[in-house]
Amino acid sequence: MQLTFLKHTDDTTWMSDAACQSQTNLFFPPAGERPEARAVRESRARALCHTCTVLAPCREFARHNREYGFWGAESEEERAAAGFRVDMPVGRVARYPRGNGKPVRPRIRIA
Repeated sequence: MQLTFLKHTDDTTWMSDAACQSQTNLFFPPAGERPEARAVRESRARALCHTCTVLAPCREFARHNREYGFWGAESEEERAAAGFRVDMPVGRVARYPRGNGKPVRPRIRIA
């Protein structure tokens, strides 16, 4: 068996210029987030990312360090589709909250 240890070696000075500082609620999902809510949250996150001056280094950092969450206008699925491995699969907790392997039906709320 071979063990691989990841080490954050990237320069992170760009983080102090990020437009998303202290807005983790947009970039990391709450437990049990529904697909519809996720789409809205990620749309808002993407819009903020596209105004940010450090979008490119943020995206590269996430891609090369297997980050979880929404980074550089990309979700985990988008990073995986671009060929970058992510360590934590997205949506598993929301889809299988009881661990019994049965997907949860989306709830529809009527206001």
